[in-house]
Amino acid sequence: MVQQVLYRALVSTKWLAESIRSGKLGPGLRVLDASWYSPGTREARKEYQERHVPGASFFDIEECRDTASPYEMMLPSEAHFGDYVGRLGIGNDTHVVVYDGDHLGCFYAPRIWWMFRVFGHRTVSVLNGGFRNWLKEGHPVTSEPSHPEPAVFKATLDRSLLKTYEQVLENLESKRFQLVDSRAQGRYLGTEPEPDAVGLGSGHIRGSMNMPFMDFLTKDGFEKSPEELRTMFQAKKVDLTQPLIATCRKGVTACHIALAAYLCGKPDVAVYDGSWSEWFRRAPPETRVPQGKGGKA
Repeated sequence: MVQQVLYRALVSTKWLAESIRSGKLGPGLRVLDASWYSPGTREARKEYQERHVPGASFFDIEECRDTASPYEMMLPSEAHFGDYVGRLGIGNDTHVVVYDGDHLGCFYAPRIWWMFRVFGHRTVSVLNGGFRNWLKEGHPVTSEPSHPEPAVFKATLDRSLLKTYEQVLENLESKRFQLVDSRAQGRYLGTEPEPDAVGLGSGHIRGSMNMPFMDFLTKDGFEKSPEELRTMFQAKKVDLTQPLIATCRKGVTACHIALAAYLCGKPDVAVYDGSWSEWFRRAPPETRVPQGKGGKA
């Protein structure tokens, strides 16, 4: 029974504030600001430089991805990830707490949480409520840059948490995995355009179900309770005892599905890293469903 206990996926703002106050930041505990915003809206690194959780480092997902890929936000190599997070003072025994500054409470933090897990790191948590609630509750902030002592992080890819285009294509026939899309309903249905996308139509992978990631969060920006999350999965007829793949536009908000399922006791949700960004450009037309044009999932 003890072996089934999952590492806590969420930590509270109160817990983090107390940990910082009691001097626990260091090789055993590192904090990351993983904010990212659409170009032309907010500037994540500039906002980090102006104010962040004391001791936090800035995790730049633009630097920690496969920049050679034609698709958006694809995972970096094991060596690239290990080198990047090692320079942020993170070793294989570090407890990593991730947050972002999105007004929803969290947006990119679950992606970084999943990235650590897919590279074999178990001790990683998302700050529940994000920077939005850290500020609202009056916890301290600083503009001082963080200079953590570099560490050695050996990344080992866990392929069970990652799905490729070929595996998702094969799944259309085998149906071994349930496929859940976390984008907003209009984009999933094909009735609304993909934002900031050139040459990328909207719609979804044939056979996928829709659970918009925003629905996993309360209006105050916190993750809903496991009981509420289970009810949501049940309402969509998603069976948490069966294999599940999460998808979205670029493999980011799909990680909210993985996090929600993890909070319900299911730690093995795989993310289709290329997601719709890759599928739209590679998949046979009959596997793409723009429901707004008469298609049916």
